[in-house]
Amino acid sequence: MRIENTGFEDMLIDLKPLDHLTAKHAFVRAGQWDYDRVTYDYRIDSQEKNVTYYIRLQGYATEGDVDRGNAVIKMMTPLLGKHYYPHGVEYGENENFPENLVERAQNIVMKVKEEMEHYKN
Repeated sequence: MRIENTGFEDMLIDLKPLDHLTAKHAFVRAGQWDYDRVTYDYRIDSQEKNVTYYIRLQGYATEGDVDRGNAVIKMMTPLLGKHYYPHGVEYGENENFPENLVERAQNIVMKVKEEMEHYKN
């Protein structure tokens, strides 16, 4: 599901502070990037059998290169997904997310966004 009205949409930020801020809040980029895009995931374990939730922050380079570390990233709408082992993550609107999980995801996203305000382009 899309986590709307966060202010993330269209925010511009340099890659290095973005990497720092997301890592500080336990988001992992790992190998989830290419020359034009970045994706950061935050894992939320669940009591449900074989289910894990993820908050996904993603963006794309408007200038520079992710590989070289000099990119300016335009952020996109954050997502909340549900991982079904072994099938993968579903972000569809037909997914059912507990209300407390949605609130938790919104709070986490807003904390990152608040810190990003100091570094936005």
